Amino acid sequence: MAQNSTSEQVFRDSASEPTPVPTLPQVGASSRTADPVLLSVSHPAARPVADGGVSDAPLLTHLRGERSESEDTSAPVWFMRQAGRSLPEYREARGTTAMLDACVTPALAAEITVQPVRRHRVDAGIFFSDIVVPARLAGLGVEIRPGVGPVFDHPIRTAADVDALPPLGDDYEAALDPIREAVGLTVAELGTTPLIGFAGAPFTVASYMVEGGPSRDHLRTRALMRSEPETWHRLASWVAELSGRFLRAQVLAGASAVQLFDSWVGALGADLYREAVLPHSAEVLGAVADLPVPRIHFGVGAAHLLRPMHEAGATVVGVDHRMRLDEALEILPEGTPVQGNIDPAVLFTSEEVRFAEARAVLAAGAGASGHVVNLGHGVPPETDPQVLTDLVAFLHAQR
Repeated sequence: MAQNSTSEQVFRDSASEPTPVPTLPQVGASSRTADPVLLSVSHPAARPVADGGVSDAPLLTHLRGERSESEDTSAPVWFMRQAGRSLPEYREARGTTAMLDACVTPALAAEITVQPVRRHRVDAGIFFSDIVVPARLAGLGVEIRPGVGPVFDHPIRTAADVDALPPLGDDYEAALDPIREAVGLTVAELGTTPLIGFAGAPFTVASYMVEGGPSRDHLRTRALMRSEPETWHRLASWVAELSGRFLRAQVLAGASAVQLFDSWVGALGADLYREAVLPHSAEVLGAVADLPVPRIHFGVGAAHLLRPMHEAGATVVGVDHRMRLDEALEILPEGTPVQGNIDPAVLFTSEEVRFAEARAVLAAGAGASGHVVNLGHGVPPETDPQVLTDLVAFLHAQR
């Protein structure tokens, strides 16, 4: 049986029949309700590691800001985009299956999610999905074109286009069933290794919808935000509900933390972010604020937005490689746990350079109430998997 860095079994049998029990204490000061939802005893976050759960797993204690300086333990680590193209087993498992089809095939999505945990012994699985999966489940025409990225059949650029978006009613809730099934299969395999749920933030998802696909500067999106703010807010609110319900489904099915990923938010100034984006990101995070799980918010190139991104309802802030963690801690409210932020470029350097970068990141995050090590962005597809495995082993050896 595979073992993780704390010698707990990574894989186990499926959970027992659910019995309602009170949730764990709510995390973070930005929670939006005094009446947390009950979780079942079968939920991993409702049980400690000793009972086959994850409530006291190192990743979650750090995400809750419960780091203990007296404990001789290493900082937990996982990598954004750790599941996927860098792994040969991923390419073999997916075969000719289209990316978005793989995301909604429960057994395949679960297998892909678990693969990097098996190989690298990271301290969390990140649910294998894509930020446009919820839009596809809602009925929009979208595909991921190799070498391009997500491309929508019909860009959303006018008030009439927003009017034509499908309602998010019972049909959408039923469309989330494959996601719930995939999460259930995944947590049964992960055992005492937590699963992190995943969704795209409203600005980034809506930007893809407006632009029709990837964009360098998001000019159409930024123009829409300024010239037709009402249309923009209606679109962003639709996306927020889409992503919020997607996140909530993952948590109730077994995810023990969530990450809201805003790939392109660094293109915005702070004023425009607060006016046009923050309320909608807050709506997404608010969809799981009554659940006892940490809420990570991460944006690329967003050093100037760390405080407002925290204000959106995050309990943990991810920091990319452009800012030192100790500098981020000076900006964020005292006691905020952080995630990050090894420069992905060092994956293509020498071991000496990689380990020096890792030590520097650990030192910069030492003053945080909790620090989960990650890259400053996702794993590049060209990465040698052994480099990641060795980096995890090095980080786990540090105290």
